[in-house]
Amino acid sequence: MIERRPFESLGGANHGWLNAKHHFSFANYYDPKRMSWGNLRVWNDDEIAAGTGFPPHPHADMEIITYVRDGAITHEDSLGNKGRTVAGDVQVMSAGTGIRHSEYNAEPDLTRIFQIWIEPTKRGEAPSWGTKPFPKGERSGQFVVLASGFAGDADALSIRTDARIVAATLNAGDSADYALGSNRRAYLVPAKGEIEVNGVRLNARDGAAIAQEDVVTVRAISDAEVVLVDAA
Repeated sequence: MIERRPFESLGGANHGWLNAKHHFSFANYYDPKRMSWGNLRVWNDDEIAAGTGFPPHPHADMEIITYVRDGAITHEDSLGNKGRTVAGDVQVMSAGTGIRHSEYNAEPDLTRIFQIWIEPTKRGEAPSWGTKPFPKGERSGQFVVLASGFAGDADALSIRTDARIVAATLNAGDSADYALGSNRRAYLVPAKGEIEVNGVRLNARDGAAIAQEDVVTVRAISDAEVVLVDAA
């Protein structure tokens, strides 16, 4: 089962400095049919104007993954962490018992990110933050694990939940498979390009809610960059 969610159908709001689209109910956008997908709670498609960003604000008991599509995001938090994550790379914040953070676009141009929230399996633990580069060449033609709650994914950023975030870059005509399992759910978004997912066509920034599919096969119609969350 694959449900295409066209980009044009997403909720959202344009705040001037932030143009946000929401794949699931968030802030002032509410759709009872789009509350979550398994333990995946939020997938926001954010465009942040140069020299602006999210001022310090708190979170608790949530795994927050930021995938940078274009530009860069600069992070600071109440633990003293500071870092800059550039396009194609990922940062992970485990909010745990509580953390305050800010996310700014300190670049001269627009920054585009996917902000993904997943419900944690473990609660009441100390907050943490981390970032890591993932060269696009290493995920050319195949899915690479970026962040994971599974012990076997040693090269990925760690998250405290039953989920995995993977990504692939595909040239036009190429395909990549992801072994999902019929008891799992996935949510997939092409950051760039047109693709087919098990025969269902998606344009850039469309969403695909996937269930009861043993294998997810992505075929690139044009050069594409794909992000997938494997959720409980």
